Amino acid sequence: MDGGRGDIGSTGEGGIEIAPGLRVPEGVLRFSFVASSGPGGQNVNKRATKAVLRVALADLPVSGPVRGRIARLGKGWLVGEDGDGDGGVGVELVIAADEHRSQRRNREACLDRLRELLVRAMVRPKPRVRTKPGRGAIERRLRAKREQGEKKKRRQDGGEE
Repeated sequence: MDGGRGDIGSTGEGGIEIAPGLRVPEGVLRFSFVASSGPGGQNVNKRATKAVLRVALADLPVSGPVRGRIARLGKGWLVGEDGDGDGGVGVELVIAADEHRSQRRNREACLDRLRELLVRAMVRPKPRVRTKPGRGAIERRLRAKREQGEKKKRRQDGGEE
């Protein structure tokens, strides 16, 4: 891996910061590196630069509703089965990055994608407030229905004569 980890939020006091105010132990984030696909020049078949990040959803220190939103927002990255559908035990996020030529930059790209997902999932959705249509809207709808019915009635009357 790389020696200088200060740029990805690593500290001695609790692992890696993966989102604002959210730290996980380094063992929770499992990285592997594989050969990248596609055209690439001299390094394409020699270097394993594609980074693959695996994180068990159950290992993330977030509440149940946030974990459910992570499962919904990141469903393209989910692997595994979960009995109750809330993204708990047995479900992993698998995030891959291969757009850079170095392992370090691809690793950082994976962490950036994870951070973006977590930040989006930690925002509680605003509940929908049901509203009633106003009096004017009700009257316009009923008037339009009446006019449509009269138009059809005129067509019937004009066709029989």
